[in-house]
Amino acid sequence: MSKQQDAFLARRFGVFNHFLYSAPSSRPDTLAAQPTPDWNACVEHFDVEDMARRLHAVGAGYYWITIMQGRKYMLAPNAAFDAIAGTKPGEACAHRDLIADLAEALARYDIDLFLYFTGDGPYLDVEIGKKFGLYEPRKHVTMDFVAKWASVLREYAMRYGTGVKGWWIDGCYRDFLGYTEELLTPYYEACKAGNPDCLVAMNNGVKPDFRKYYSKEEITAGEFNDFAVLPPSRFIDGAQAHILAPLGISADGSEWGGWRRPGLKRSKEYMLDYVRRANAVGMPVTIDIFVGHDASWDAEQKAALQYIGERL
Repeated sequence: MSKQQDAFLARRFGVFNHFLYSAPSSRPDTLAAQPTPDWNACVEHFDVEDMARRLHAVGAGYYWITIMQGRKYMLAPNAAFDAIAGTKPGEACAHRDLIADLAEALARYDIDLFLYFTGDGPYLDVEIGKKFGLYEPRKHVTMDFVAKWASVLREYAMRYGTGVKGWWIDGCYRDFLGYTEELLTPYYEACKAGNPDCLVAMNNGVKPDFRKYYSKEEITAGEFNDFAVLPPSRFIDGAQAHILAPLGISADGSEWGGWRRPGLKRSKEYMLDYVRRANAVGMPVTIDIFVGHDASWDAEQKAALQYIGERL
């Protein structure tokens, strides 16, 4: 047990935000009319002050946001990425440092910032994926790819330092991509280079229960598609139990389709009870919601989160 794990649990629940180029439904109306979204315009449009106020109003203790997912579009400048990809500033990595702006805005309300990164890089942008060493159809990763991709992560971690309390590294699949302890270690070390006290989770995909994956991770990735499972205890092989699941309603009825979607998969009463029971076991709860590129929220989800925050 560490004081950082204790501090995370004390936050009780937080909000997760998929902020992605490939999410046209979350672009504000002024941008949605464009046939191809302007990534820099999307990033510039995000109101960090409004986001901080909303999180504070519902009682969220922390906020998680994606730096990227699958594509070349990054949430903030990164010289290491541009050097490897051959891109100019602003072509892939946004001109605005949205992460730095978020950290400053959230700090005024004592809300912790956590960041999402991936273990498969910009594989959907084939030409850039080739420069890093992983692209579709994805095969097992190599240490050369990991070293390049970890250098991008390290730059971010070093820049933000203690302003980022933890990292969730997605797509670190053992079977599909061949990740091992050795291949995961450069990511862990990159995170720790910026903040030795940060919490790190490596995600090996949705599982039926809570599992520790990487030997040094301090929290479980805990990816689920619903808020239905509780851990047997606070710690899973020394890692703080943690869940990340979507509150939204799937558009196609699939089990996994609720991510970054509006609506309530579970009632506000159910969610309050779940968060209470999770906290009682010793687990904080991360709730994925719909957030527009302007930082707007779904009204139903906002009301549910406020209901939870007012009653914990």
